[in-house]
Amino acid sequence: SHGSEEFTQFKEKLVRYGFFSDPFTGGHEAIFGIEKQLMQLVSHFKSAAYQFGTEKRVLLLHGPVGSAKSTIARLLKRGIERYSRTDDGKLYTFGWKVKDEVTGADVIWSPMNEEPLKLIPKEARLKVIEQINEKSDLPYKLRVEGDLDPLSRRIMNDLLEKYDGNWREVIDKHVVVKRLLISEKDRVGIGTFQPKDEKNQDATELTGDVNYRKIAFYGVDSDPRAFNFDGEFNVANRGIVEFIEVLKLDVAFLYDLLGASQEHAIKPKKFPQTDIDEVIVGHTNEPEYKRLQSNELMEAFRDRTVKIDVPYNTVLDNEVRIYEKDFTKARVNKHIAPHTIQIAAMWAILTRLEDPKRGGLTLLQKLKLYNGKSVPGMTEDNIRELRAEAKDEGMRGISPRYIQDKISNAIVNYPAADTVNPFMLMNELEQGLKHHSLITSEDVKKRYRELLGVVRQEYEEIAKNEVQRAISADEEAIARLCSNYIDHVKAYTQRERVRNKYTGEMEEPDERFMRSIEEKIDVSESRKDDFRREIMNYIGALALEGKQFDYKTNERLHRALELKLFEDQKDSIKLTSLVSNVVDKETQAKIDVVKQRLIDRYGYNDTSATDLLNFVASIFARGDIKE
Repeated sequence: SHGSEEFTQFKEKLVRYGFFSDPFTGGHEAIFGIEKQLMQLVSHFKSAAYQFGTEKRVLLLHGPVGSAKSTIARLLKRGIERYSRTDDGKLYTFGWKVKDEVTGADVIWSPMNEEPLKLIPKEARLKVIEQINEKSDLPYKLRVEGDLDPLSRRIMNDLLEKYDGNWREVIDKHVVVKRLLISEKDRVGIGTFQPKDEKNQDATELTGDVNYRKIAFYGVDSDPRAFNFDGEFNVANRGIVEFIEVLKLDVAFLYDLLGASQEHAIKPKKFPQTDIDEVIVGHTNEPEYKRLQSNELMEAFRDRTVKIDVPYNTVLDNEVRIYEKDFTKARVNKHIAPHTIQIAAMWAILTRLEDPKRGGLTLLQKLKLYNGKSVPGMTEDNIRELRAEAKDEGMRGISPRYIQDKISNAIVNYPAADTVNPFMLMNELEQGLKHHSLITSEDVKKRYRELLGVVRQEYEEIAKNEVQRAISADEEAIARLCSNYIDHVKAYTQRERVRNKYTGEMEEPDERFMRSIEEKIDVSESRKDDFRREIMNYIGALALEGKQFDYKTNERLHRALELKLFEDQKDSIKLTSLVSNVVDKETQAKIDVVKQRLIDRYGYNDTSATDLLNFVASIFARGDIKE
């Protein structure tokens, strides 16, 4: 009901459903990065709507703690609430214009919000439904199965006896129909069940219990008028029931669950099988699911479930989006320095990935590949192979909740600081491992600390690149450098001479100048001719379309030009003077220009820009800089 869009990822067609972007609360609980699993979920519902058999299964969402299992369940419940309020999603139920002898109410509503078409006797109902289906343009056939709830059946039988079996008279005089609005808060069409200890829980929470006030009036506990049909299965009729941590349920409850899914019926105390029509969703963590697999007594339950894995994210950009929606400028009263959240997300993803079996490929490179970045020698087919060989990826590792907690800690644990930077957060991430309740293995903790080291190194590279770009962010200078390079490349590929802009004389193309740019992006001597031809062919193709070449459209060339300009300018800026605290006015002015660029173009504030420059200056001072 909220649209969908197709997209291709690593040569595989996927669908992104707008419903799971949480249109209900402005994206606050949007789900990112598990489109394949959500497609499985939608396929399950489609199959159930067509009555292909999956409507008789428990939908089991299985995944590690802190994955999106509960969020999916919440969105489904919220979605059905909203849909029931639209014209397309109209539902109706009925009541009996019969005085309640105990409460004095004039109308007794169906306690399970039954479908009014169930009032039609079964022998006539099929024909009515066929007529409706003939006029309907729905892609599936409507079906109304089952009998009325025990109370409605009792009232119907009493009234039929009163009117000598005249069904039409009963309907005309005693039935009132109203619109049904699904509501979790009012327990209408949505039920939620959570396991407690065995002593404090029994089946009445699922199927209803005796109304002791009314027993005194009606005399027996098997009279449906003296029974509260208010168990979770009852109230969820026509909607959805959620079982939180379903595999922690006592075995006796699981048998109720089996009957509800397979037979679409429940057995209230002292009443016959009662028909229900609802989606049953359960979710569980990995340890409970492993116990289920090893328990032969639970074979019947396994056979009646459709399991959908809900893993953690393995795509960096999607992980970043999870935290950015929680820690917005509107909600956080401190500046969060650029890359702070990205670094935490990067570490979380690394803990979830399996080491690549392909030799020469690092875990960090694998993360970048999954995030759509290119790695030399790797194709989209290779990425699909990597995913295929690591089918359990995302089913273990650090949860988003842990990262969210540590970002919160970094915000509140440094009250004197007006900025949260990556080092504060990395410190929180590492310290938290000492007391992580779900990670008891020292080997796992050691591995996670090592991965934090990988992330620290990557942040150094990011920081250096950012400062390099800020220093070489003079677009006019880059454009001049690019124009000069293209002139020389054109002359080289066409075996011509190039005019010296200062002397006006014709000269051979400057090989040292061209190589000084190409080496910045690892274009080898043997590949230089190919690289130059590629650029000239691209420029020629643009010219045929009447377009001009813009260096920004070629990411590699753009980076090479930036690095060349940085090399030419870094000595004049003397960034390392920040480390020695001896900065002359001219140098300080140049550094201030770079700082302002960081603020204007890269999202820093004065504090975080100063921190970044000091950090990168210390790297330059020790000579640790890759050109």
